[in-house]
Amino acid sequence: MGPFSQIHRYFTGSVRTKRDGYSSDIVDNISVVSPWHDSGKSIDTTIDDALGDSDVVDLLNRLKRREVHGKELRAAALRRAELADPSLNALTAWVADEREDASRTGPFAGIPTVIKDNEDLTGLPTFMGSMAIQSQPAKGNAPFVSQLLELGLQPVGKTTMPEFGLTATTESSRYGATRNPWDTNRSTGGSSGGSAALVAAGVVPMAHANDGGGSIRIPASCCGLVGLKPSRGRLIDSPEIDRLPVNIVTQGVLTRSVRDTARFFAEAERSFSNPKLPEVGDVQGPAKQRLRIGVVLDFDGRSVSEDTLAAIAQTVAILQDLGHVVDEVAFPFSQQDGRDFLRYWALLAYSMRRFGDQIVGQPVDSARTENFTDGLASLLSSMFERIPLSLWRLRRWAERTDAGTGSYDVLLTPVLGHEPPPIGYLGPDVDFQVHLSRLLRWAGFTAMSNVTGSPALSLPLGRSESGVPIGMQFVSAVGQERCLLELAYELEEAHPWRRTPSG
Repeated sequence: MGPFSQIHRYFTGSVRTKRDGYSSDIVDNISVVSPWHDSGKSIDTTIDDALGDSDVVDLLNRLKRREVHGKELRAAALRRAELADPSLNALTAWVADEREDASRTGPFAGIPTVIKDNEDLTGLPTFMGSMAIQSQPAKGNAPFVSQLLELGLQPVGKTTMPEFGLTATTESSRYGATRNPWDTNRSTGGSSGGSAALVAAGVVPMAHANDGGGSIRIPASCCGLVGLKPSRGRLIDSPEIDRLPVNIVTQGVLTRSVRDTARFFAEAERSFSNPKLPEVGDVQGPAKQRLRIGVVLDFDGRSVSEDTLAAIAQTVAILQDLGHVVDEVAFPFSQQDGRDFLRYWALLAYSMRRFGDQIVGQPVDSARTENFTDGLASLLSSMFERIPLSLWRLRRWAERTDAGTGSYDVLLTPVLGHEPPPIGYLGPDVDFQVHLSRLLRWAGFTAMSNVTGSPALSLPLGRSESGVPIGMQFVSAVGQERCLLELAYELEEAHPWRRTPSG
């Protein structure tokens, strides 16, 4: 196959089909999903108040110049939440008053944020998006939440997620559907979809997120945000995570600008630094070094829409114009790798239902878990004997420092196969087999970076025909967040994106 031939092949003949309730073209074995046309409204709260249309770095400068006060920023965020949340349904709980346990002198002092509902925040319950948990108010903060508070971030609420974070949309029996600010008929992605919705709508400039299979990058792609899943061990996490057979979970944040994400990692590193990883440092702009970038165009049977292919082509053109060397490469992970991750995923769902009190510190009522959790857990019985070998193979990937990048500095893939689907497409009432089939076709590009422990970044470099964001994923070797951030600065400057649905 010649360079970038896969991108251009979709311009040739096609066959119209109907599948799963949406129209698609089948072009050279690629399923090309057309836009859904019943668009909803957009939600954008960037009004002329203390927050304005500022990102975090701008707000910090304004605080330093005493143009605004932290109390004003908090009041503005709460007011914006009141305006937006009836349409978005992104908050599970509100924090009306300033937190006394948040630092008044930390580097982000006064910046309002939100905390995802799978981490404890003292005084509020943690439900993990599930009706199967009857949580009491937390008696302490989760380790990463403590770090956020020490940095000075001020929570104004907790945010929605799907049950246990197991799927890639933020729809649950407990909270209902969280809606995308770019189009309220569409999913925000998941599992950090509540946080993504509030950042994208301008309610807060930065939000807590975490990622066990794409849960930072997927909502970043759906909502037009910057989402960096860091290297394994880069940020503080709960001790329980390290006891997983394969540690796939990392903490992080969602922002609207590259410099906000870079500033967060610089400040977080000053409070906690992993000596096993190279320092990220204070990244403030692009590097002069030109990179070797491998772009994945042969998707090994995964569904990729025409809009997504066009976004890849555009991104390749930008990278080449900037002087980077871009080569077409094979997808580094096989179908066997995907099966191994699915088996591990099933093991985690089963463990959550059976041993939830040991995992999350409170009982899980398995009679009240959702279809997808139940179906995923039940898969374990049909594949139990294969789990040990799958775990062995996944651990071998986790030991590779190149994380599948080979001789390339960065790999480029889509974050998702197509634009955000309609609410209900992956909802809690969908039959398990249908849900799993749709999910695997849509979200097959992110999970293996969790296995390898490599940093992976979503940037909102594309737009669908209907105007919703399409994220591009950039993956580097373990410990190379600085490389990704420098490249992100360069791409943001060369191809600026709208930071909010109306901006």
